[in-house]
Amino acid sequence: MKISARNMLKAKIKSITDGAVNTEVVAELAGGQEVVSVVTKSSVGKLGLAVGKEVYVVIKASSVMLAVD
Repeated sequence: MKISARNMLKAKIKSITDGAVNTEVVAELAGGQEVVSVVTKSSVGKLGLAVGKEVYVVIKASSVMLAVD
């Protein structure tokens, strides 16, 4: 797999929740943190996503928000 994004995190799918058009996919990182993605139902099928499957979470740096306490 070749991709231009630099932020790739290996994770395991924890849950998949279907909506009317889109699907919410929760991926759990090795440390227990979760990353949530919303993708089309079609993408879930094309990628063969399922609970327990290992995936890469790819984050485009220009879309990341930061917060401080």
